[in-house]
Amino acid sequence: MSTSSLPDLGDVVGGAVAAAAAETDRTGAFPRTDIEELARAGVLGLLSARDVGGAGGTLADAAEALEQIARADASTAMIVLMHLAAASVLEAHGPDDVRREIAAGRHLSTLAFSERGSRSHFWAPVGTATETADGIRLDAAKSWVTSAGEADSYVWSSRPLAAEGPMTLWLVPAGTAGVSVAGGFDGFGLRGNASRPMVADGAVVAASARLADDGAGLDVALGTALPTFLVGNAAVSLGIMEALLAEAAEHLTRTRLDHLDQTLAAQQPTRLAFAALRTKADQTRAFLADTLAALGSGRADATLRVLQVKAVSAEAAAEVGDGVLKLCGGAAFRKELGIERRFRDALAARVMAPTTDALHDFVGRVSLGLPLFGDA
Repeated sequence: MSTSSLPDLGDVVGGAVAAAAAETDRTGAFPRTDIEELARAGVLGLLSARDVGGAGGTLADAAEALEQIARADASTAMIVLMHLAAASVLEAHGPDDVRREIAAGRHLSTLAFSERGSRSHFWAPVGTATETADGIRLDAAKSWVTSAGEADSYVWSSRPLAAEGPMTLWLVPAGTAGVSVAGGFDGFGLRGNASRPMVADGAVVAASARLADDGAGLDVALGTALPTFLVGNAAVSLGIMEALLAEAAEHLTRTRLDHLDQTLAAQQPTRLAFAALRTKADQTRAFLADTLAALGSGRADATLRVLQVKAVSAEAAAEVGDGVLKLCGGAAFRKELGIERRFRDALAARVMAPTTDALHDFVGRVSLGLPLFGDA
């Protein structure tokens, strides 16, 4: 991976983010201090163009940063991932003032796609946009919005105003009248990312808030937000796996069976089980690297790899999390090691839209020459 545009995150991730991770998980509080530290390190502007003051980084740079952060705290990594996915849209279609604020680390954005009426089928919003004398009225019930009530803006999906197509995108600033957080988040994992429902009830934005053409929102999402999200999500899963394996290795090499005068690592069944999990993580890393290579070179299978990479990594993370929990036994079930927290975090990706099942369907459609959406 190229690291030419990647800021040095070692001190922030190994310091503030790692130190706060357990407390973030315990309380479910949004890790505002961590995000501010990462912003100062340049993470929020990682994908922003240099001409607006950003790092001009690549998707490979984003993946490396997200893996580093996820090793310390997956909640914080998910907040950054959703920001970078939204920033990908805004870099292509957003106003320059917002782009400059993102590049400077002063603006946190996120996606507001999933809705109560269509659930994880983010490509089929049921929320509406209506032209009024005052501007564009938005009405919607969003089911999951990362950084809800914490972000400075939301890349918001709706049905088109008038055009053909499934979706139109809007830039909705925080504090817009009629937009509110509609519930809390007390999740099983990723507990600090403020993934809460939001509603727009007669919210009005300017017509200029539209991102790209009316009805073109799905094409924009597929071309900008989705590759960043799927690749970045895979990197987060990989970071969780690496943290789990590091915790397991330390436990297995430190913990002794005094009656045998051996460590747990000296037991062959333990080594075999650990080797299988290590190999699973390494396979995931290789698949992610191949996906980035396909995107970077414009390979014919790039779209297929992007659709596969989150499913591959999500299922691998769940397998590694379960395996490490069993391998380390009762000690892993307690909170001291950090394994049970990462086990919970590892399960999130497989049910996060687009889910593993949805991605497998997309892969099947692409591989069999069928349309990505609609009747086969």
